[in-house]
Amino acid sequence: MRSTAIRRTAVAATAVSLALLATACGGGSDSGSGDKGADAKGKEPAAAAPAAKALGAAELEKAALTQGDVKGHKISKAAAKDTISVDDIKTGKEVCAPFADALMGAQVGQPGAFTKRTVVSEPKKSNLEKQDSGDAEEAFKAAFDITTTQLALGSYDGKGAQESVASLRTAATECAGGFEFTAAGEKQKVTRITEEQVKGGEESAAWTVQVEQSGEKIEFKLVAMRQGASFASFSSMNLAAMGGGGDFELPTAVVQAQAAKLA
Repeated sequence: MRSTAIRRTAVAATAVSLALLATACGGGSDSGSGDKGADAKGKEPAAAAPAAKALGAAELEKAALTQGDVKGHKISKAAAKDTISVDDIKTGKEVCAPFADALMGAQVGQPGAFTKRTVVSEPKKSNLEKQDSGDAEEAFKAAFDITTTQLALGSYDGKGAQESVASLRTAATECAGGFEFTAAGEKQKVTRITEEQVKGGEESAAWTVQVEQSGEKIEFKLVAMRQGASFASFSSMNLAAMGGGGDFELPTAVVQAQAAKLA
C-alpha cells in the first residue's frame, strides 16, 4: 500500500499502536460515543461575556493534553516529520481551506501560540479477545480497531477562536458537495461531509468526512472545539475502518478532556 500525505497524519501513532498490540497491554477504555442526542453546536457564549485571555506558548503547552490525561489512550507531542504544515495545504475554493487545514491536523487561522499532540486509543479488551477468532476478517478488524487523533491546539487574540469555529461550520456547509485540495503536493478530494453531534467546550461541532486519494477512500472524524480564547481541532482516523472497513466513533473522551484542561 503506497505511502500518501493523507496517511502521514498517523505514521508515528501506528508504530505505537502495533507495539500495544504486540504486548496485548491493559484492556483500554472506550473512547465514547458520538453523543447522538447532544446539541451539535455546543453551548453558545453569552453576548456580554468578557473577552477570554489568550494563552502564551508556555501556558498553552501546559494546557495541552499529556500522557495520563485520557484513560485508555497514549498521548505524545506530535513530531514535526509526521505532520503537514498549513503552508503545504492548498485548496481550489478559499472557503474550504479551514476545513482542509483542520482535516490534515494543521493550524486554523492565525493563533498566537500553537501546539500539536498525537493521541492513540489502546486496544479494547473485547477486541483483544476477538483477535483469536477463527474468522480472519473479524480478527483483522479487531487487531486494527485503533483510532489515531491529531490534536491541533491554538490560542488566539480577540475573536480568533470563535472565528475558527465559524470558519469550519461555514466550510462544512459551503463545501458539503465535495472539494479538492493538495496536501504536501498530493491531490486529495473530499467527497462527503456529514454533520455529527458532540459535546465539549463552550462551542463544538463535528463531522464525518470521506476523503478519496488515488481511488482509495478514507473516512475521518473531525471535531472543532472552542474553550475561551483557545481553539482545538481533532482529526481522527481508524486503521480498521480504512478502505471502507466500517464506521468508528468520535474521539469524545479526548475532546472533553482537552476542554476540561482549558477551562
